[in-house]
Amino acid sequence: MLVRVIAAAAVLVSAAVHLRLWFDGFSDDHVVGPAFMLNAVAGAVIAGLLLLWRHWIPLFLAFGFGLATLGAFVLASTVGFFGAHESWTGAYVWAAAISEAVAIVAGGLGLLQDPLFSRAELQNRLAIRRPNLH
Repeated sequence: MLVRVIAAAAVLVSAAVHLRLWFDGFSDDHVVGPAFMLNAVAGAVIAGLLLLWRHWIPLFLAFGFGLATLGAFVLASTVGFFGAHESWTGAYVWAAAISEAVAIVAGGLGLLQDPLFSRAELQNRLAIRRPNLH
């Protein structure tokens, strides 16, 4: 449960940062503005799912959320992303980036801890079943 709480906190921090930036002027951008609002809503929903639904899907969503959001920022800070060019400066940038990295790690660890993805279960599924000839 600790991994789920950490993942939930991480996606909520990222969502809060994007909501704050949306209110601070990104809402005027016709591409990035809706993406920031979607990030805020998705982060809140994923955090709720992580805490309320004991399934591997919310962990996968947290992992993907962190990966997609951090990936979009890396693109924006290097080659540009939908016309946005950002830099690695400011408290909001670092708060979001760190929280997204934590969401990736916590979501991934949670998936690895899930019984569905345990080593024994995966080996059992991947094992070639040979008929018993005796």
